[in-house]
Amino acid sequence: MPLTLTPLGTASPHPQPGRPCSGYLLSGGGADVWVDAGPGTFAELQRHTDPAGLSGIWISHLHADHSADLLSAVYGLAYGGLTPDAPIPVYAPADCARRLAGFFGKADPAFMDGVFAFEALYDGHEARLGGMRLTSRAVVHDTEAYGLRAECDGAVLAYSGDSGPCEALRGLARGADLLLCEADIDRHREREQQQVHLTPEDAGALARSAAVRELVITHVGPTLTPESATERAAAVFGGPTVAAREGNAHVIGGGRVIHA
Repeated sequence: MPLTLTPLGTASPHPQPGRPCSGYLLSGGGADVWVDAGPGTFAELQRHTDPAGLSGIWISHLHADHSADLLSAVYGLAYGGLTPDAPIPVYAPADCARRLAGFFGKADPAFMDGVFAFEALYDGHEARLGGMRLTSRAVVHDTEAYGLRAECDGAVLAYSGDSGPCEALRGLARGADLLLCEADIDRHREREQQQVHLTPEDAGALARSAAVRELVITHVGPTLTPESATERAAAVFGGPTVAAREGNAHVIGGGRVIHA
């Protein structure tokens, strides 16, 4: 089966009308994985799959624009009639369960045991879900954060999560069929203050140096537009580059990427 990426949300740092924050559905090898849970993405997830049937949830870091809709998922899965047959594995930084429990005024996350099974990420963490292998790499951000490399039946997708420029990103993306990469900041106004995000030029340079097949730009910040960020990244990369759009699938298989 091909590896399919469906963006559920691409906005930064807050959701916009018709554009939730970061979140993606990754499907392949008989598995469906919700990658990042930014505000608004739980509703979009339900357009494409039954959340109760998820094979896993993978969270790059605990900033709200990547994780806050786990709260919506608890309401849906525990109280809203979407209860899974078995707890869904949640791969996330170690503090995720405690923080989520705090939203409910509880000190003990055990009340979520019926819906979630938390597993702490670390550099080099691997998970196998169906025919899909997920490998996490620690990246540079202002909190514990990870990028993701997903492999399924010869297809490879790399996801930057939120990260400043770092060598780990190049290793993560090396030879990938598709690189899903943030381009949050503008090079002129924000580079000196923020080394924890990428410019469009950084994203393009990463794609070029890692020799990826195609680049998909996401998590574009408020000083840029998805169109301008994608154009600027493409100029540096020199290869096929598109903007992530909610609901537009990217199908990886047979040595090519189809944008549906």
